[in-house]
Amino acid sequence: MSKKILIIEDDKDIVELVRHYLEKENFVLKDAADGFSGLKKAKSENFDLVILDIMLPEMDGLEVCKELRADSKTSSTPVVMLTAKGEETDKIVGLEIGADDYLTKPFSPRELVARVKALLRRVEKKPEKEKIYRYANLVLDLFKHEVTLDRKVFQLTSKEFALLECLLRNKGRVLSRDYLMDQVWGYDYYGGMRTVDVHIRRLREKIPLLSQSIQTVKNLGYRLKEISPE
Repeated sequence: MSKKILIIEDDKDIVELVRHYLEKENFVLKDAADGFSGLKKAKSENFDLVILDIMLPEMDGLEVCKELRADSKTSSTPVVMLTAKGEETDKIVGLEIGADDYLTKPFSPRELVARVKALLRRVEKKPEKEKIYRYANLVLDLFKHEVTLDRKVFQLTSKEFALLECLLRNKGRVLSRDYLMDQVWGYDYYGGMRTVDVHIRRLREKIPLLSQSIQTVKNLGYRLKEISPE
């Protein structure tokens, strides 16, 4: 079955360009011209991926992304953000609110297609059998794609979930940013190492237990310190 993609973009020329290239790759594309209608469409239909412009009428892309991440139905849907701004701060803000990738306009439509395919490949890698990781009172259920702490469910993006799984799987080991990039984003990801730092910070902020448990190892990477389960 063809993957369904939503593009939320008010520039009709960009929409038609993206449509042309994605439909050539057998994707089904739907579009919305403003943030409010795009958010409504994203929540009412099941999309495999969302392409989201930052500068939108009615509701900007950053707010749309926040709303998508706050809803359990769309919290794990991959999001590629488009921005006309080339400043690093704009890219970091997009990553901090839950975007999985970003492109700065003007962009190559072929590069967009490559990134869409890379993101979808990562999402499609599902566990073959049920697997549960425990860390003190924290439980990561790979089969249910759920993270709980003392029965409280935490809404994580697909990348945050994969990053936490990688840390739990390698508890006590120092993991370099290169290793985490390869394991979570894949060798064909185009972003920089700053992406890892942003996602580590979000995990620490979302789950209090991890604020001290994920340790920064200077000039090397990160480590989840070993503790005995309660």
